[in-house]
Amino acid sequence: MDTYPLDSLSIEEAMHRQFKLVDVMTRHFRGEELLSLGDLGVVKGINKPRFTKKIEETLADFFGTEKAMLVRGAGTGALRFGFMSFLKPGDEILVHDAPIYPTSKTTLESMGILPIYADFHDSEQIKEAILKHPKLKGVLIQHTRQKIDDHYDLAETIKKIRSIYSDLVIITDDNYAAMKAEKIGAQLKADLSTFSLFKLLGPEGIGVILGRKNLIEKIEKINYSGGSQVQGYEALEALRGLIYAPVMLAIQASVNDQLVHSLNNGAIKGVKKAYLANAQSKVLLVEFVKPIAEKVLHHANELGAAPHPIGAESKYEFAPMFYRVSGTFLSADPSLAKKMIRINPLRSGPETILRILNTSVHRATEDLSVNSSKGDDINE
Repeated sequence: MDTYPLDSLSIEEAMHRQFKLVDVMTRHFRGEELLSLGDLGVVKGINKPRFTKKIEETLADFFGTEKAMLVRGAGTGALRFGFMSFLKPGDEILVHDAPIYPTSKTTLESMGILPIYADFHDSEQIKEAILKHPKLKGVLIQHTRQKIDDHYDLAETIKKIRSIYSDLVIITDDNYAAMKAEKIGAQLKADLSTFSLFKLLGPEGIGVILGRKNLIEKIEKINYSGGSQVQGYEALEALRGLIYAPVMLAIQASVNDQLVHSLNNGAIKGVKKAYLANAQSKVLLVEFVKPIAEKVLHHANELGAAPHPIGAESKYEFAPMFYRVSGTFLSADPSLAKKMIRINPLRSGPETILRILNTSVHRATEDLSVNSSKGDDINE
């Protein structure tokens, strides 16, 4: 099995990302403002808190886009509002020929948007799909991987589409890639980029849309009510999270690199192979010699590993996470449920993960032997 994880920022590159964001922030705020918790309400003339507007301007400046907008609903809400800026029921959108991320699929279905599939690794398929479907209004590109063997390059895919039909609106789902990869879609000539700030140490339920001014202004007109606005204290919390996220994520990527090396050099008996993959976060996929994945997860939970995500790398998550492979990967290959798990180090080091994994594999293998013996006794 081959995997093609996205390149992660090095720790030094992540430090520069942090420094740049702080520098940009100081160009938009007075020092004493950053020692407050922001403001509230729909301020006359801007229809949102002043701090929220200033942080949106900070983010647009940092990412080099025309405009930014903070929204409720995390990454899913950001993507939904992005779709609403250029799609209506019955419109068609081009997507990669792979299982669509579940929340994106639900959003498209609820809006009455029809997906048109093409393999994004194949330029001819992309061209054929665009030319055969004149009702196409846009393209959704997921920055991270939908299938284990996906390897299309985001920048190249956007470039291909632009060369075929430049008027298509390209929206990228940059969840799990923002502040980890070098650039997001809107920095690579996509019209809109969307991602969750909860996944980047920010507050619950807050997402961001970056890109073309005219499209984001449409979203502001739709999302005008006071109760829908992101308040100033939430916007500041989101900004603080973004400042700390790059270095934290780079350390996490470094731990992943150490783990895949150790496991593939025989650190734990019973592990067949370890891989790095973006599924959806950049994680460690561990394949076992025997079908013990579910038992390993059970024992890992008892040993202190988190059994499921909260926000996938949110501010609440620090213990290593041992959990099933992603739903999109399982859709492509259901057999993975029995033989593979994914591990996200989060704030832990490699020693902790190897200890928990080693003990869990040992116990799961013993469970399998006991169950096999019982089966033999019954047959006799």
